[in-house]
Amino acid sequence: MDELENIRKQKLKELEERAARPDSSALGAPFKLHDATFDEEMAKHELILVDFWAPWCGPCRMVAPVIEQLAKDYQGRVSFGKLNTDNNQTTAMRFRVTSIPTLILFRDGKPVDQIIGAVPRQQLEGMLDRHLT
Repeated sequence: MDELENIRKQKLKELEERAARPDSSALGAPFKLHDATFDEEMAKHELILVDFWAPWCGPCRMVAPVIEQLAKDYQGRVSFGKLNTDNNQTTAMRFRVTSIPTLILFRDGKPVDQIIGAVPRQQLEGMLDRHLT
């Protein structure tokens, strides 16, 4: 029972922190996603690219600055979220993420495209542009 209570406390803390922060997608920056709020966040964004990553992953760290720049460049057209797969395994398993980084593009809460691995910016732009037209 103690483990369940600790999980509840952690999820409550995440929700409180999220509520206290401004929506970073409006600022042209990726925002953190969590198991507890994933579906709620998906419902808020028509088109969102989710970066499934982990802090220990070298390729994830390589693609992170590209995602941050794309969030600025595509501000108002595409939202960008980051989900730490170490801390949010339920959502990662739900979308069958077995390799990271995995970048999944969602439209209206449903996956419509994905790229696995650290890829050049042009490949990510191509995916985004295909779904913007």
